Amino acid sequence: MSVGGMVLKSPLAGWSTPLEEVPDEAFAARMLGDGVAIDPTHDTLHAPCDAEVIAIAAAHHALTLRTPQGCEILLHVGLDTVALQGTGFEILTRLNTRVRAGDPLLRFDLDFLAQHARSLLTPVIVSLDSRFRIVRRALERQVQVGEFLLELEPTGAPATADAPAAAAPAQLARVAVTLAHGLHARPAARLAAALRNLNAQVRIAAHGREANALSTVALMGLGVSCGEEVEVRVSGTQAPAALEAVRAALTSESAAHAARSVPAPPVPVRTDLPAGVLGGVIASRGFAVGPIVQLRRVQAPTPEQGAGAEAETAALAGARDAVRERLARRAGAGDAVDAAREIARAHLELLDDPELLQAAQARIAQGKAAGFAWRQAIRAHTAVLGALEDARLRERVDDLLDLETQVLAALHPAEAPALPPLPAGAIIVARELLPSQLVALDGGQVGGICTAEGGATSHVAILASAMGIPALAALGAQVLGVPEGSCVVLDAEHGFLEQAPSAQRLAAARALVAQQRAAATAAQAAAQGECRTRDGTRIQVLANVGSVAEARAAVRNGAEGCGLLRTEFLFLDRQSAPTPAEQTHTYQQIADALGARPLTVRTLDAGGDKPIAYLKLPAEANPALGLRGVRTSLAYPQLLHDQLRAILAVAGPAQCRLLLPMITDVTEVAQVRSVLDAVQAEFPGRPAMSVGVMIETPASAVLAGELAQVADFLSIGTNDLTQYVLAMDRLHPQLAARLDALHPAVLALIARAAQAAHAHGRHAAVCGALASEPDAAPLLVGLGVDELSAVPGVIPQVKAQIARFTLAQCRALAQQALQLQGAPAVRKLLAAHAQGVL
Repeated sequence: MSVGGMVLKSPLAGWSTPLEEVPDEAFAARMLGDGVAIDPTHDTLHAPCDAEVIAIAAAHHALTLRTPQGCEILLHVGLDTVALQGTGFEILTRLNTRVRAGDPLLRFDLDFLAQHARSLLTPVIVSLDSRFRIVRRALERQVQVGEFLLELEPTGAPATADAPAAAAPAQLARVAVTLAHGLHARPAARLAAALRNLNAQVRIAAHGREANALSTVALMGLGVSCGEEVEVRVSGTQAPAALEAVRAALTSESAAHAARSVPAPPVPVRTDLPAGVLGGVIASRGFAVGPIVQLRRVQAPTPEQGAGAEAETAALAGARDAVRERLARRAGAGDAVDAAREIARAHLELLDDPELLQAAQARIAQGKAAGFAWRQAIRAHTAVLGALEDARLRERVDDLLDLETQVLAALHPAEAPALPPLPAGAIIVARELLPSQLVALDGGQVGGICTAEGGATSHVAILASAMGIPALAALGAQVLGVPEGSCVVLDAEHGFLEQAPSAQRLAAARALVAQQRAAATAAQAAAQGECRTRDGTRIQVLANVGSVAEARAAVRNGAEGCGLLRTEFLFLDRQSAPTPAEQTHTYQQIADALGARPLTVRTLDAGGDKPIAYLKLPAEANPALGLRGVRTSLAYPQLLHDQLRAILAVAGPAQCRLLLPMITDVTEVAQVRSVLDAVQAEFPGRPAMSVGVMIETPASAVLAGELAQVADFLSIGTNDLTQYVLAMDRLHPQLAARLDALHPAVLALIARAAQAAHAHGRHAAVCGALASEPDAAPLLVGLGVDELSAVPGVIPQVKAQIARFTLAQCRALAQQALQLQGAPAVRKLLAAHAQGVL
């Protein structure tokens, strides 16, 4: 045995089998680590070595041990035995107990498991991050308890009991996952990024499986849905920070994703359609007419045998570097839609996933070519995701296939298929369209998208929606037979594709498309002017912005400035704060895009649902009520000082205004003004900035009169105000339908804040999501709001709605709404008002 090595003895009596024969891809593909499986002939699981019991599954079907050398060993009795909820199992040891080789750990009912489990095969796994590898194993033979099973040797500096990583016992915690779409690609990628520079080892267990938290694919493979609990085991010198990062990642959506966290209910596939009409799932709403362009994925040939491990390892590294550079450009592109940047960041994490790399490198070590090894590693993980019950998690298969395609194209660029030129209004048809393919297409030529597979929450669906491209998914294999170049009607409002419309139908459909375009063009043209009610009352309509691209889109859509610049995008998903120079550069680009229009910069709104890895924020039972918004800035004065300095350094005609989030009293405004005055002294001759406060707590709404005396304007954030007034978490999926800013209680506080602002000569704005609902615009005007800040895409509709009504009509509408009993009644009132029924 090698120096520092160890031997594991068989924990069971039975037949020893290679992991490849285990009918579960998580084990067979070594996603959890290397080892063997034993088909048991007796009913007791024993310790394979001297070790400490560091985890016992809640269903009592699996245990994890750690040896004095730091090697972690998973013993998992049977497959899918987690579903038995502990029936048939009896634990014979306790957590954190030290056991000796041969000690009984677990007894199980062999006959019961034979009838109710998918398989009795029991994997014995050496975890991926244990720094040990298997050099010899007993395979394809009968073994008895205590006989030789595995010989291990260290692959690097052993993590001994005296090493920092094992200085403290592992922390165990159970965390409820409240992410609306479960533990999918983006939160898994954010978690891996947050943990990467921490001195901690994190394992997450669910459904009888365990994953290295640094592995995005392994985390997705757990198949965790919203509302489920996971078991988290953390060790290392920075274990508390790592555990807090896990809690934050599993309970909070990203700032960009939160707005999409509760999608509209999916429209079922139509079954009442005539022959020649295909029903599908609406992935992105809209209507289009155009010629079919069939995109067929041609898999690049990948020879199986390589030219040697050294050459193939270098080739794979070079291809990954090329893809990484391209993804990094896309993730930071100022002219890309937010969804494209966010997806690129998730793909960057997948590209460096430790389990994908280990699986590929293991195959290269066996003599396989880089492309073959990469494809095999990807396909092992897609098999796991494809077998999950959660449709949203199954849709993440496309992300892995996309990454496979990109790396293979970089390995064999001459053989990568080129995208065809597109005719105007092309309706793209594919079995499944990959995000990188959609981004590479000429968006101006694409009229619509139809896929045989996929769903409404795939990354292509999100991208199509962000790009304004109508899309249907899950149309079935029939759509792949629609003739190339044939003209079709794509109705992604009602969920169907007409394959062979008559000439009359085509003419009517084209007329409808032209009518819609003309209406949109007219609304956009009208939006370039000032916004006024029908009787001439001036209402400003600005835009909520989170990037340079959004600022440009806002101007195109008639925004009169930026009413809310969310600066969090500069601070999230990184390991250190941006420098003042970095911040100024970005703020300047946005100011330049706006020209002379006002730019309202909100100071960092961190904490709560926007955790920042490099800030030592305290562990909080309820982050929404903790250190967030301006409280975080005041707790880190240097961070605030640097941001104010960066904002003051913006040059040009744009009128910069400052907006302070999560204000609850006048002392917080005074503290920020004190820092601002000190920084302002560094810019002699620069005019003083207007300072506004956000009204997003009941306290600030009640004290709006006092705040209006120390602030230059008030801006109402309806998202947080609604959750605090109604005492409902705005990321809670089960409460999403009831969390409505049109609740009369919320409307009453908006009216109160606006009245207080006017009493002190200030203007009142709304920058929350309610300002982006065109039908609600006349109501907000009637409540006394002078300025609306909406998402860029709806600004023409918001302005058009305001222009239809007089101020008196808006005020009458507001009075009616305040007398109603709930948000549904208010929505019904607004719908009737918008249609001119009232």
